[in-house]
Amino acid sequence: MTSIPQSSTDNSDTLWHSIVIAASYDDGAAAQEHLDAGFPVYYVEDDTPEGLLIKEYPDGHRELVRFNETGDEVIKTL
Repeated sequence: MTSIPQSSTDNSDTLWHSIVIAASYDDGAAAQEHLDAGFPVYYVEDDTPEGLLIKEYPDGHRELVRFNETGDEVIKTL
């Protein structure tokens, strides 16, 4: 049986871990649909620093971000 994380930080970490795992099985179609609908997508690449995500916007610009409880913290514009 899997234990349920107790803190919001643990919940956030668990959510992002699940998203990253699910994304590894995606062919990109769902992300492209999301972008086409006008929403940004999040993903990692092999060289993405641990704990960070790439946020890509529908217009193609990308940011390296850290997600926290108040929202995305932009680390660098790519």
